[in-house]
Amino acid sequence: MVDRGRESASLFVPAVYLRQIAAQVEALGADVERWLERAGLGVRALDELDKGIELAVFRALIIDAMKVTGEPALGLLIGQRLPMQTHGSLGYAALSSGTIRQALDLFAAFTRTRFSLVDVSVIERRDEVRVRVVAEPSLGDAIRPVLEAVSMATKDILDTISMGACPARYFAFSFEEPEYATFARQTLGCELRYRSSWSGIALARKGLDAPLRAADPLAFREAVRICERELERIATTDTFEGRVRRAVIEHHNGVPSLELCARMLGVTPRTLHRRLAAEGTSFRAIIEAVRSQLARELIDSKRFSLQEVAYRLGYTDFANFRRAFKRWEGAAPSVYAREGRGSTE
Repeated sequence: MVDRGRESASLFVPAVYLRQIAAQVEALGADVERWLERAGLGVRALDELDKGIELAVFRALIIDAMKVTGEPALGLLIGQRLPMQTHGSLGYAALSSGTIRQALDLFAAFTRTRFSLVDVSVIERRDEVRVRVVAEPSLGDAIRPVLEAVSMATKDILDTISMGACPARYFAFSFEEPEYATFARQTLGCELRYRSSWSGIALARKGLDAPLRAADPLAFREAVRICERELERIATTDTFEGRVRRAVIEHHNGVPSLELCARMLGVTPRTLHRRLAAEGTSFRAIIEAVRSQLARELIDSKRFSLQEVAYRLGYTDFANFRRAFKRWEGAAPSVYAREGRGSTE
């Protein structure tokens, strides 16, 4: 369940979702630049995908977006703009799931890694399964569009991975029936129940354990490991070291330099160095820890050659990667890949 004791500053929305919201705001004819400025952001925030948006800023953006667009059903429209790839490793894992039940368990375990303002739980009843979505109360007037967007996106994910074989029986929402209820029913494509005791999607139990065509056990395990690592990162989100580790892990083009990482976090290199030192660590130590962890996981996945692993970790010279790996594990990467942890030449 959502932790009601969490500080609002620790609740965030990945900026990748801001791009989708901005695209919808622009499509409805509003001035995106002025919309962002009123929330204290600039247009460049749309490209700073390694940063997160804090709860207060996100709430202000959503409420203002409904005002400037005049679209009360904004949440549903945003939900339609959230394809699988938007959800990062969580979407990748869902796409590789073996069954719908496995995908639902995944949502319950890892939704917070992508959207910490909601909590998802799966409740099995006699004839149906409920995917329950609980929004952070501090969202205030933004709760309704958030619940609609998350429910819509969840439906689209389930439809995608099951190829329509596991349709929603009905949607439940805890708020009053809105003026656009007819449009909502047409958009969601099934029965809607308002003023309910819960919010989310109800599915038939039949078919939850049927094998999915796109199932990929290896890809699923790899994606789940990444989700687990991100969940651990969230547990240390109040530390600057945790923020740096997240920036390093999520950077998509090798390992970022200290200067680039500092810019991604909105601080100077000197400040980054000083704040890490105050927590008893350094940028170099974090890079080493992240590289060693990723190296083991990538090799264990058996989906990449050792040269590809080295490249993904930012090594242009394989010999340098080999020396570093021996320092981390006491064995060459080729020996580790062949014989497992603890082997020696």
